[in-house]
This record gives sequence, C-alpha cells and structure tokens, in this order.
Amino acid sequence: METGKKSMSFWTKIPDSAWMVLSLILAVLLWIFIASTEAGGVVFAEPWEVFSQMVAKTSDGTLWPHIYISLFRVIAGFSLGFLISIPIAFLMGWYAPFRNLVAPWVQFVRNIPPLAYIPLVITGAGVGEKAKVIVIFIASFLVLVVTIYQGVCNVDVTLIKAARVLGATDKDIFFQVVIPASTPFILVGTRLGLSASLTTLVAAELTGASKGLGMMIQKAQGYYDMATVLLGILIIGIIGMLMEQLVKFLERKLTGWQETVQ
Repeated sequence: METGKKSMSFWTKIPDSAWMVLSLILAVLLWIFIASTEAGGVVFAEPWEVFSQMVAKTSDGTLWPHIYISLFRVIAGFSLGFLISIPIAFLMGWYAPFRNLVAPWVQFVRNIPPLAYIPLVITGAGVGEKAKVIVIFIASFLVLVVTIYQGVCNVDVTLIKAARVLGATDKDIFFQVVIPASTPFILVGTRLGLSASLTTLVAAELTGASKGLGMMIQKAQGYYDMATVLLGILIIGIIGMLMEQLVKFLERKLTGWQETVQ
C-alpha cells in the first residue's frame, strides 16, 4: 500500500508541461512510423514535409488569409449561435408553455446533421459568406441550446425554495440563482459549440469559397498534396486547442467555487 502511494505521489509531481512535451514527442514518433510504412505513406506526408509547406506558405503570404477567413467564419457562426441559444435555452427551462412548444422542434432538428442543410442554405443564401456562417451557426446553436437547457433544468430546487423563503421574486431567483447555477453548463456548451463549429468548417466551405482552411485542404487533396492537407488539419486542431484553453481559463475564473476532480 505504501509503495502504491509513493508511486502515485511520483506521478503527480510531474508538471503538466512535461506531460504535454512527452505526448507531443510520442505523437510525432507515431506519425513518422506510420508515414514510413507502405500503406501509411500514401496518406501521411512526413513531418518535415508538412513543416516545409508551412514555412513556404507563411513566407509567400498564402497561409494567413486562409486562417483569417476561417477564423472569421467560425467566430461569426458560433457567436450567433451563442447569442440566440442563451435566451431560448433559459426560456425553455424556465417557462413550461414555451418549453412545450419549442422543445419538440429542437429535439427534432438536433437529430439532423448540419451538413444536410447545405443544399437548403445554398439555395436560400447563395454561396457567399452568409451561407458558410449559417451552416456553422446551425451546428453550434443546436449543441449550445440543448446543453444550456439541461443546465437550467438541473438547477438545485433547494436553492430556489430557499430563495423564495427569503422573499426573492421570480426575477431575483432567475438572475441570482438560476443563471449563476447554469454558468458551468453554459461554459460546457461553449466548448462543445466551438468544437462543432470547427468540425463543420470544412463542410461549410463546400458551399463555395476561394479562401479558407477547408478550401485549402480540399484543393490540396485534388492535387494529392498530402503535406498541405495535413497542414490544414493540424492548424484547425491547434486553433481548437487554443479556443479550448481560453474557455478553460474563463471556467476557472467564473466557476472557481465548484469542486472538480483534478
């Protein structure tokens, strides 16, 4: 038992940064191994080939416009989804008549993949920026509204009863009990919504685009330029990780009172 405790103590003393470096090294080694095999080499370019493409595209200025326009589309679509999902989710959780009217439609629509709406979006909004933002909005909105709604429904009834005993009005309960108690779910919904926005990005750019990471990946795939394909995929993954860290930072600031498993 004592040996087990010492072993656990040893592992917990290793800093997170060391685990991150080790994980990165193992991922690169696995990448090199797969790329060196006959089957894997067809799909995976060597890491140095991807790095070379990144340097070349950064130097000639062709990479940054793809990143900027894709970031704009993701942030615009997600922001719209976030702003619209907040009132709808809270109204669904707080008012039974509104919930009974809207919830069946939300449950129905959320079972349809956002990509299925692309033909409708193209027909209604054309192939400009509006269409791409709408597709990303649909993906993020559905995730956000369901997650936040569950947060409102899971507010501890004891807190609401205690507030009523102390003389709080419905308005006081909503703003001082329900919203703070739902904040962790809002942040979880934010993380899931950002993830859904990024995973929908490539498909959204199928609606017709001259620039964007998704477009860069699709064009490179047509020329069988697997180094550029992997570069685009890696950049999307890095953007997702940075967004995840930003939301985690907000989570620590806004929900520091919560007890969590570390």
